[in-house]
Amino acid sequence: MTTPAQDAPLVFPSVAFRPLRLLVICVVFAGLVTGVAAVLGYPMVGVFFGVGLGLGLLNAVLVQRSVDSITAEAHPLKRKMALNSATRLLVMTVIGLTIAFIFRPQGLGVVFGMALFQVLLVLSTALPVMKKLKAGDNGLEGEAPQQ
Repeated sequence: MTTPAQDAPLVFPSVAFRPLRLLVICVVFAGLVTGVAAVLGYPMVGVFFGVGLGLGLLNAVLVQRSVDSITAEAHPLKRKMALNSATRLLVMTVIGLTIAFIFRPQGLGVVFGMALFQVLLVLSTALPVMKKLKAGDNGLEGEAPQQ
């Protein structure tokens, strides 16, 4: 008998997530965008862009904490992780869109900041993994190859 997918245990590979490095990158990007936006006469777009980056970073840290707590359980379930992710995504989206709507048109910077953060997150986690794979160190040394 097999376990239904929603009840299967969660297995997460270790990920090269470094929130402090991402914070520094976000601060630099927010400063650059705010500077350029100020020169163009729209400094609040840059400020809201920084808020969007901050919301993205907050979401990423909450994801990490959620994964840590759920996988620490004796029998972690995919359903719990999916519900947690959907709820967090809904809350972050509502916050971002509410700010964008209330402070429109400059508030749209929040949406762009959140979107750019996702790109930064993928790059900052994928590049170290790709480098490690390219170097041939995949963490499986000493194990027999699977067939």
